[in-house]
Amino acid sequence: MAESISHLSCEYLPFFVRGASATEQVEIAFTVPGIEPAPGDWNAAEWAPGSAGERGATARILFGPGGTTSRPEGTWQAWVRVTAPPQLPILPAGLIDVI
Repeated sequence: MAESISHLSCEYLPFFVRGASATEQVEIAFTVPGIEPAPGDWNAAEWAPGSAGERGATARILFGPGGTTSRPEGTWQAWVRVTAPPQLPILPAGLIDVI
């Protein structure tokens, strides 16, 4: 099931990343479902304050008009990329319905 957000809304979208310590660089991309992100699709994200724990941390991005990024109405695949040398995981993070 996809999470919904109004195309009029500007709010943080959270994505839990298992194993993250919240010290790594994190980026988030949104693509058409079934399409992998291209180099220009990535947007700088941040770690939610106080979200780091034993299991991981929550990445977030300000999504919507006036935010870090936005998308028109439709269904979008979210992706999270964590830079933690030598690792560079790119994780599918679910669907977002912009309504």
